[in-house]
Amino acid sequence: MRRALAAMLLATPVLAAAAEFRSLGDKPAVLYDAPSVRADRLYVASRHYPFEVLVKLDQWTKVRDVGGEVAWVENRLLGDRRTALVTVPLADIRAAASPQSPLVFEAYKQVLLEVIEPPAGEWVKVRHRDGQQGFIRVAHVWGL
Repeated sequence: MRRALAAMLLATPVLAAAAEFRSLGDKPAVLYDAPSVRADRLYVASRHYPFEVLVKLDQWTKVRDVGGEVAWVENRLLGDRRTALVTVPLADIRAAASPQSPLVFEAYKQVLLEVIEPPAGEWVKVRHRDGQQGFIRVAHVWGL
């Protein structure tokens, strides 16, 4: 009976939950190795930097950055603006969600872009801090 149940559980597909991402607010934030300002400080992240949410507590959130580093940040420092980080050496931002669409601008790796519309298929609409906006491939950014 146990073997049959174990075999059934192993054969049952497990659906992975979609990752949740949050970005810092308008100020840089200190990230800690535990959910306390008395914990060891790991590093300071720049404003609007995106993180993957791992665990939420009342006043703290455990996050992962683009490099895989895990840390804790105070909830009050997380903002509502969604941002994404370019992960390829040079990404094309197009006028429409098509590789044949005119090129609006290019963004280098590690450039932060504001997400202005939710991803639609392979593309997401973004805005650069200088105001230019367009569509970038979802596969070329992190933080969605």
